Amino acid sequence: MDKLEQMFTHIERLLERLEALLPPIRSTPCWDKTIAFRWQRDAGKGYLEPVRHPHHIRLQSLRNIEQQVAAIDRNTRQFLAGLPANNVLLWGSRGTGKSSLVKALLNEYAEQGLREIQVEAHDLIDLPQIMEPIYGRAERFILFCDDLSFEAGDPSYKALKAALDGSLTATPDNLLIYATSNRRHLLPEYLSENEAARNIDGEIHHGEAVEEKISLSERFGLWLSFYPFNQEDYLNICFNWLAELGITENESEAIRQAALRFALSRGSRSGRVAWQFARDWAGRQYLGENEQI
Repeated sequence: MDKLEQMFTHIERLLERLEALLPPIRSTPCWDKTIAFRWQRDAGKGYLEPVRHPHHIRLQSLRNIEQQVAAIDRNTRQFLAGLPANNVLLWGSRGTGKSSLVKALLNEYAEQGLREIQVEAHDLIDLPQIMEPIYGRAERFILFCDDLSFEAGDPSYKALKAALDGSLTATPDNLLIYATSNRRHLLPEYLSENEAARNIDGEIHHGEAVEEKISLSERFGLWLSFYPFNQEDYLNICFNWLAELGITENESEAIRQAALRFALSRGSRSGRVAWQFARDWAGRQYLGENEQI
């Protein structure tokens, strides 16, 4: 009897070790209670992980990109209404609000059924798996690819290209792809590639390498360009963020000079730098007030 008990105990320990090696059972995404998801991989398998604390930025908090906001907002409202709408490529200078704009759309329209799924570039090869559970659902999904870029021969590049236009499998009607990138054509561009361009009857015909790169970005129906801010735009954004943080001084010269010095130290006058300056300035002001109490 003792030997039998020992055998059962040994089997239980083996099963516990085996269970630890098996991938965990993933529950079905709760589309009603969760508005944002992130595609993750574990033990070679992908799954949708709920984002429990989405970024709460609002559209009205974004400044100096009004035209871009209006264009993507209109496209998203068309999509939510079940009307024709385009995949969107937001490209341009770093820190100018590309990612913040996509996040703000979720906060604006989540109650109308908008959901977002963030996918890293190297996981785009899983696009068929990601899209499968979305077919036929009432919610409208934005597949969000942030800071997207590829290197030559990247398999994710072809997966995204097929999903945008060219795969035998149709993309769900309730899914759009919104991607941000610092590169207009999502791939590195080299001067040597332009040497293959030809002049035919006065028209420029790009070489095959350039045509291949352009072909991906052209599959996005809506391009939104983001450019560096000038000094006044940068300062306006600084004062806007300061107001949201409770600093109500009306464009004091001291703040202007401090904001410019902050930008100079960072080598950039972007919206991201303006937000960082506002947090630094507001934090120091409140710290000083608390220390005086």
